[in-house]
Amino acid sequence: MDFDLTTEQEIIRESVRKFAQTEIAPIAGELDEREEFSADLTKKMGEIGLFGMFVSEEYGGQNMDYISYIIAVEELARIDGSQAATV
Repeated sequence: MDFDLTTEQEIIRESVRKFAQTEIAPIAGELDEREEFSADLTKKMGEIGLFGMFVSEEYGGQNMDYISYIIAVEELARIDGSQAATV
């Protein structure tokens, strides 16, 4: 059994990591301290395809595998667990 990530999964990891570091990290502490939910940040996560990753394309999803979804959640959770939970 091969446990290496596919090229697509590696790309997902890098792109979500970069997004989390540039978009979430600068405001995560402030949002947490204020106990606020950022609709703007959630919209941005949707724009880059973080919602419906494993949902069939016929229902508006991206039809990706569950490993890709978990990779995205892990990368978000590295920066902010609440944003990972949102996804």
